[in-house]
Amino acid sequence: MTTALYRRYRPETFGEMIGQSQVTDPLMTALRGDRVGHAYLFSGPRGCGKTTSARILARCLNCAEGPTDVPCGVCPSCVELSRAGGGSLDVVEIDAASHNGVDDARDLRERATFAPSRDRYKIFILDEAHMVTPQGFNALLKLVEEPPEHVKFIFATTEPEKVLGTIRSRTHHYPFRLVPPAAMLEYVAKLCAEEGVIVEQGVLPLVVRAGGGSPRDTLSLLDQLIAGSHAPAGFETVTVGYARAVSLLGYTHGALLDEIVDALAAGDAAAAFPAIDRVVQTGQDPRRFVDDLLERLRDLIVIAAVGAGASAVLRGIAEDDLERMRTQADVFGSARLSRTADVVSAALDDMSGATSPRLHLELMVARVLAGATEAAAVAPAPAGERAAAPVRQAAPTVSAPAPTVSTPAAAASAPSAAGAQSPAAEPSPAPEQSPAAEPSPVAEQSPVAVQSPVAAPASETTAPEAAPAEPAAPQGPVTFERVRAAWPAVLTRLESISRTSWLLATAVQPLAYVTETEVLTLGFTSQHDVAKFKGTTPGSGPSDHLRSAIENELGVRVKYLPAPMPAGGAPRQPASSGASTPADSAPASEPASAGSPRSQVRGASASSVTEWAVAPIPTAHEEQVRDAPAPSALLAVDEEPEEVEAAASAPVPPADGVVDRDEPPLPGDDEAPAYDDEPPYDPSYEPPAEPSVSRHSPPERSAPQTQRTAVAAPPVVIERSPSVGGVQRYGEAVIRQVLGATFLREEPYEPPTRFS
Repeated sequence: MTTALYRRYRPETFGEMIGQSQVTDPLMTALRGDRVGHAYLFSGPRGCGKTTSARILARCLNCAEGPTDVPCGVCPSCVELSRAGGGSLDVVEIDAASHNGVDDARDLRERATFAPSRDRYKIFILDEAHMVTPQGFNALLKLVEEPPEHVKFIFATTEPEKVLGTIRSRTHHYPFRLVPPAAMLEYVAKLCAEEGVIVEQGVLPLVVRAGGGSPRDTLSLLDQLIAGSHAPAGFETVTVGYARAVSLLGYTHGALLDEIVDALAAGDAAAAFPAIDRVVQTGQDPRRFVDDLLERLRDLIVIAAVGAGASAVLRGIAEDDLERMRTQADVFGSARLSRTADVVSAALDDMSGATSPRLHLELMVARVLAGATEAAAVAPAPAGERAAAPVRQAAPTVSAPAPTVSTPAAAASAPSAAGAQSPAAEPSPAPEQSPAAEPSPVAEQSPVAVQSPVAAPASETTAPEAAPAEPAAPQGPVTFERVRAAWPAVLTRLESISRTSWLLATAVQPLAYVTETEVLTLGFTSQHDVAKFKGTTPGSGPSDHLRSAIENELGVRVKYLPAPMPAGGAPRQPASSGASTPADSAPASEPASAGSPRSQVRGASASSVTEWAVAPIPTAHEEQVRDAPAPSALLAVDEEPEEVEAAASAPVPPADGVVDRDEPPLPGDDEAPAYDDEPPYDPSYEPPAEPSVSRHSPPERSAPQTQRTAVAAPPVVIERSPSVGGVQRYGEAVIRQVLGATFLREEPYEPPTRFS
């Protein structure tokens, strides 16, 4: 019978510990300086040396030459605490998993009062300290906080967060970590040499991988392999074979893994699926195979990235294996290796808890093979074909609009093609141009004139390299038509600047632009949108972002003028700001869409209001008057649009507070509508003063329609804003018109109750 490897090779000094320098160096420094604390907490994964370090610390403290950082190994205390020793009376190891109650803590407290029998300190080592109950920790709290001079505590645990906080704060906490693979590989190779065991190539990396960085687990697996191996015929030395290690540890054989990787790299389904079937038929876990395949792909990615220096990263791999893996990495390619690793990693996640792992494994192979087929289909074309491809694609782009453009439009498009280098392809204002390039009343009404702004962005898309990377310098005067044509490009620039500002600007439309003052009129649907557009922080709001986008696209820094959005969309500004005839400004109020079925015929005078929220279409003179800047507040709100309808239909709007004997009397209470149908009243609302009309002017009463027709500035119907109390008022004009009622006063409405 033999002793386990992890017991035979348990370290006896801090210098023999591997991979725990973050713990051993501070402890040895404290021992040399005689600054040892009264309580320590060792935490870390299982099998990484916590209990061993506690025993070494006890040997250092109770050594006859100590306290010292290197025990002598010959004194009675060192001999009793060595690998072959039976333990010391003054070093008490307690399994806290089975001694975790208040009674056990009370017993430990009584034993701590007695002085050590021989050594310098009485040391208590509590293994698995996280198993102690809170009541047991509370019973030990006073003793751990102020122990006697001869008592030292060492707590070892894998879950330090479960240790009572008051205990943990009174100890020196040293965290242990898993041993790195390189240090572990070197350590097990040295142990095999000391044991006289021959290990075949590739066995020790599998043992280190299976151990997971724990020295105790790694030595246990190596001990198992050595015990299950035998000496070949004619030899006395035990040899650990690779095939035995693979079958015992459950990993995929390297030859089978190479076969599958080669099949996947070549896209050979006929070789890949039989290899997968052989993996399943041997009884191997499909999840373990996918994990091994992902590990191999990771090695190939490292080899493809590092090249000749991969041996410094992939330790424990023979040179012939590295050469074979380099060939596999070259066949795959870096891009395919990354995509294949993603597919394999996703399949490994999907196989967790799956009822049919083989199905997921075969589907994973099918996806990898499909990716190889697609990669071969989209292989890069030769340089001559890539250079000829843009020429073949550009021909339909130029010839497509040809059938739809009339002869005058073709004449107008010639100077536009010549100026394709400008941000917006506009005809040059040279006097020797053809008359087709000069705007005329007939040309403005033709569909060619509507399509001309679209031709400029189309010419820009054929040559994207001509687009300026910096703010564009204005090429001639920036007109409203140019602003509307470049508005989609402005929104595209705004989206790259701020996504939030772009969302707000999509609901805004340009209505007019004054070239001399660089004032851009924007249409908003409500006053609330104007407040959001302005922003709260000066210099970084949506308005500033839009201004920067316009400056980068058109080369002008505009100023804003908010205006209500028309009901039919954003109208076009007249082509000439100084138009003097209605014919020149007739198409200016057309909707933005070219295919709108609305009539373009206008009357000389505005028609009367016949429906709710309908205003007459203004003439050219009225548009100039309306577009002129006024000292009124921005985005004004019509306070009483009902009065407009009442004035149009009623003979004479009566003044408030004046009793008209000629009008019919007010209806009785029995004719009043039910209280559920009546609109709510706003007590704080005060109606605007109505113009008093004299009752003694028969000409005005006899011709109300003539008086309405003579109004120069028709009302603009815009969205009503709530009153001060948050209640909108409707129906007053309807009551005046239909019932002939006269407004006297407003009173808050109180619904009837059962007690009223």
